Amino acid sequence: MTKQFVTDYIDKKINENENFIRYTFYELKVKNNLSDEELDEFLRLNMNYFENKGYKVYLTNAKYTYQNANRTVQPNELLIAFKEE
Repeated sequence: MTKQFVTDYIDKKINENENFIRYTFYELKVKNNLSDEELDEFLRLNMNYFENKGYKVYLTNAKYTYQNANRTVQPNELLIAFKEE
């Protein structure tokens, strides 16, 4: 995993929906074949990036409120980030 991969992936996610970002286990571990160490580093870098941009960031099993609904980050979701309304 390179820094360019991380940057490109963040850009891809923001282009899909800049207000709500979701990373799943499947897309990172299976489709992109990240090792456990790479995955930890990838999530750490993404958390820092999105927190610095004003997003609320949550990891697996964390509880959060989005669009007036109480939700939980599901076991297959590794990271959720969204801009507060």
